Amino acid sequence: MSETCANPLLLGWIKEWLDQAKERNTKGVTVYKKAYESMKACPLVFQHPSEAQQLNGLGPKLCEKLTNNLKAYCTENGLPMPEPPHKANKRTSGEGVEDNDSQPAKKARKPRPYVPALRSGPYALLIGLSTLDENAYQGMPKAQLIEEAQPYCDSSFTAPSDPTKFFTAWNSMKTLVQKDLVYEHGRPLKRYALTEEGWEVAKRIKKTLPESDQNQNTLSFGNQPASTEQSGASRQQGSVVVSEFQDEEQEEQEDPTTLNHRNEQGNHPMHEGPVTPIALPSDSFTVQLVLDTREVRTSKDRDYISNELIKKGIHPEVRALELGDAMWVAKFKDPKFISQYGEEGDEVMLDWIVERKRLDDLIGSIKDGRFHEQKFRLNRSGIKNVIYLIEEFNVTHDSSSANVLKYQEMVASAIASTQVVNGYFVKKTRNLDESIRYLAQMTSLLRKMFESSSSSSLLPTSSLSLIPSRQLSSSQSYLTNLESLRSQTPSITYAVTFPTFSALTSKSDILSLRDIFLKMLMCTRGVTGDKALEIQRRWRTPRELVEAYEALDPRDRENMISEQMKTLIGRKKVTKALSKRIAEIWGESG
Repeated sequence: MSETCANPLLLGWIKEWLDQAKERNTKGVTVYKKAYESMKACPLVFQHPSEAQQLNGLGPKLCEKLTNNLKAYCTENGLPMPEPPHKANKRTSGEGVEDNDSQPAKKARKPRPYVPALRSGPYALLIGLSTLDENAYQGMPKAQLIEEAQPYCDSSFTAPSDPTKFFTAWNSMKTLVQKDLVYEHGRPLKRYALTEEGWEVAKRIKKTLPESDQNQNTLSFGNQPASTEQSGASRQQGSVVVSEFQDEEQEEQEDPTTLNHRNEQGNHPMHEGPVTPIALPSDSFTVQLVLDTREVRTSKDRDYISNELIKKGIHPEVRALELGDAMWVAKFKDPKFISQYGEEGDEVMLDWIVERKRLDDLIGSIKDGRFHEQKFRLNRSGIKNVIYLIEEFNVTHDSSSANVLKYQEMVASAIASTQVVNGYFVKKTRNLDESIRYLAQMTSLLRKMFESSSSSSLLPTSSLSLIPSRQLSSSQSYLTNLESLRSQTPSITYAVTFPTFSALTSKSDILSLRDIFLKMLMCTRGVTGDKALEIQRRWRTPRELVEAYEALDPRDRENMISEQMKTLIGRKKVTKALSKRIAEIWGESG
């Protein structure tokens, strides 16, 4: 804390709140940081916290919190509480009449505090989240939150109340996030927790809980269905909430709108260690081909691939994929089948994924670095069977034929590396139609392997087991558990749900510092995924690498990496020329 601060007591409290917000990773970090910087730079001494409203970043609510702290501080230390400026500044004229100039300005109407309507979606979600410890950092995954919240809601969190509509009570979570009452965080799927404002609202709700909900809250019947019948007395107890906030609830109804157990303070410890897979009956699902929305013949003929597959008896799903151009999922016949295990959706990933490349696109991706970046992400996805589908179109009359011939050696080297180093299967086709036939054949093959109704004695059958999402704390734990399970029982295909896989392989949503560092290193021409991994093993973060350069004499920096990695051979070796290029980017002193 700065010794020159004019209001050290107030600054100390703001710093305390800022540290708490940082620890919980809440949106309050931005608010408190701005307030802290304003208070620290202010040269004026405030007699009362309400005077701080003139500073940037300190509004009425924050000043009210400071005032409450000051009251407690004065009481504890036997000091008189300063009066607010509008009382202290009141002056009277000689006749004892109050001076008009000293009259306080008329108070603006205080905004009505938000409390959702009784037994609505937001009402139930706030109560559900309030079962966590207020000081806990870890939030609650969606499936667990629905279990906690459903007894307090008259609408379903999983099924639309109106068959003609698609949204459920869960869609009101959007309202809570927008109002900064709930914040989302976590990977591979989101966890939810109350903000400071959210806790205030939840506490107000609990004060007006109907008797039936108080019983639910006391006994924690989180897995029991909620009764939609309410006694007159119960309704009456909550009438103040219903009548006063009816408009808010109407707005929420019109809005078309995890993986961690509670912490030790709340209830259950976060899952660490081996996971317990769930065996999936082979007659409970069908194998479904999924295509990326960008997989088109031309911009004017976007449905060609889908239509040709349909002609061959394969009806693909088309959606945006985080990774790959085609993949296969086990789609459950009962859409609610895996919800019994606390999972979202009705699809589980199979262990096959396709990256389709036209030869000219392959050349372009090798030149601009996308080829290595894609292989790196495929390797990190945990998918066991990666297929590179390369279309060798007729180059004789193609405008880019000169480029294709020029880069033939480079392409051959890239394909060989993909097969030998990465262990991926490379399938070459002559054109798009042959690629479509291959996708249809692979779909039929996988159906025979996984679906009991069409199993064949000529083909090896495969069992499918689900890795529960709530037992994964990170993408790294997913890969570690996957490797362990495969080594124990290679005959079983272990998989996660499609939403979990999408979150694990997202390009930007769930990148760890390590992932970002590796991608930063690979932006330097010549730094492949293998070289980046070796550099990151020695300098774990960007800061460590920069500090290592700063500790050296500028003349020694350009050879630092090549010297440190001189014992490596093959693709992991860093030449002096490449080491110099890296030093020019990372080793320049500030």
